[in-house]
Amino acid sequence: MTQALPDHEGKQDAMNRSALQRSFSRSVLKRSLGVSAVVGTALTAINHGDAILAGETPDLVKVALTYLVPFVVASYGAYAAFAANID
Repeated sequence: MTQALPDHEGKQDAMNRSALQRSFSRSVLKRSLGVSAVVGTALTAINHGDAILAGETPDLVKVALTYLVPFVVASYGAYAAFAANID
C-alpha cells in the first residue's frame, strides 16, 4: 500500500517539474549551448592547445567532456534559478 504525499510535497513536486520543464525550453538550451561553446573552446585551448598546434589529435573524450561540463552547469544553474523563483 502506498502512502499519499502530504499536500506540500505534492505541490513541491509540481513546482520542481515546472522548473525542470522551463530548464529545457528552447531559450535556456540555446543559452546553455552558447556558454558551452565559449567556455568549452577556451578550456580546450588551454588544456589541449599545445597538442592541437603540434598537429596531434587530443583525446576526444576529454574534449567532449570539456564542452559537456559547462553545458550541464549552465543548465543546472537555470533550473536552480527557476526552482528558487517558483515560490
